Amino acid sequence: MTEVNRPLSPHLGVYRWQVSNTLSILHRMTGVMLTIGALAMAGWLVALAGGPDAYLAVLGLLRSPVGVLLLFGWTFCFFYHMCNGIRHLFWDAGYGFEIRQARLSGFAALGAAGFLTVTFWLVVVTGGGS
Repeated sequence: MTEVNRPLSPHLGVYRWQVSNTLSILHRMTGVMLTIGALAMAGWLVALAGGPDAYLAVLGLLRSPVGVLLLFGWTFCFFYHMCNGIRHLFWDAGYGFEIRQARLSGFAALGAAGFLTVTFWLVVVTGGGS
């Protein structure tokens, strides 16, 4: 059998990189990070059930600068995945497929996720203004 040298489809040399590609990859990455975060939350619950020593050890990790950074990132992943999921619901209904609309809705999902993350953390850090 002879070997045919044809490009794989879709091939990176054929398509131009677009905002939608990046946002699609980001959506998948945030889904993976949410899964890892859910495992961390399960670990926190196991530590809670394991007694005060285990709970305080995990709490110390979560309150460390690295832990807070991970929680902040997990929060962004949650809000981005949610906002982009809403965007996909509009696509499922047949709206927003034009290039300009798709680009704008992508930036809107990214901006909304950033805004919601910062707002959430301001409320958490300040105690909700009470």
